[in-house]
Amino acid sequence: MEIILNKKPQNATIIEGFPGFGLVGTIASEFLIEHLNCELIGKFWFEDLPATIAIHEGKLVHPVGIYYNKKYNLVIVHAIAGASKVEWKIAKLIDDLAKKLKAKEIISLEGVGSATPSDTNRVFYFSKDPKLEKKLKGAGLEPLSEGIIIGVTSAVMLKAEAAPLSCIFAETHSSLPDSKAAAKIIEALDKYLGLNVDYKPLIAMAEKFEEKLKGILQKSRDVMGDKQKKDLSYVG
Repeated sequence: MEIILNKKPQNATIIEGFPGFGLVGTIASEFLIEHLNCELIGKFWFEDLPATIAIHEGKLVHPVGIYYNKKYNLVIVHAIAGASKVEWKIAKLIDDLAKKLKAKEIISLEGVGSATPSDTNRVFYFSKDPKLEKKLKGAGLEPLSEGIIIGVTSAVMLKAEAAPLSCIFAETHSSLPDSKAAAKIIEALDKYLGLNVDYKPLIAMAEKFEEKLKGILQKSRDVMGDKQKKDLSYVG
């Protein structure tokens, strides 16, 4: 599967957010796209997954879209589609994208589970690059010293070679969409990249995106359920 790009901004920072624990990466990347007025510059999909697309406010929402913000030279890979069984392919495509753009950094956004309930969502980082570690720590993030990472982020952590990798994890206490954890990711990114995000409407906007994603994902599950019922009707 090849990435189709309309533009190839060089030396960009790539931010990827795929559905994971708490949908943190998806909600955070959605916020960035809307807040920074990004343009769609590419997309890709996987033919071994069910064909699914969403329509929101009269516009197509691609399962995986690639967006660009010129002001900060950011390329954002945003996904609403589940990535089960194609995690390694996605990681390879992100690494290929980094090669095409000669990216200076890949940033993965993800939720990480916590067994200890609290009113706060702590934010952690992981990076093997000493310079990036210093910068992440300077932005107030805590190092992630223990944890189990699954899904696309884990595959990217193992596959990314074309650019230095930083992972930003927000603590979440539920597998349900967690807009507060996504908001903490945005706050951390703002400090790390200097995006000048207005925090006042952040939670409200994140909750709006959360409701939108809930609707899209529910429709996707309904489609999958109908497909499975049809498949079963052909057997026995």
